[in-house]
Amino acid sequence: MTDLATQLPPRMRRTLELVYGVEGVTAARVWHWPGRVSVGVRPAMLSAPSELLRRVEHAVAGLREPDETWDFGLLESDS
Repeated sequence: MTDLATQLPPRMRRTLELVYGVEGVTAARVWHWPGRVSVGVRPAMLSAPSELLRRVEHAVAGLREPDETWDFGLLESDS
């Protein structure tokens, strides 16, 4: 694990682990501030974005805390 990964709070590190565990995710970013979490993913070429976002949301559902808002979206491609 990289130094950056070990510096992340355990919950955010677990969020990234779960998101990257979803088939079709090629890149992920997680932003967190009090009461809100945003997750952005880049889909693989053959992944349907709406289906991928649904699977990512399902994968992290157990990490949600009461009264917390989670947003999911797509990251722009590098090209």
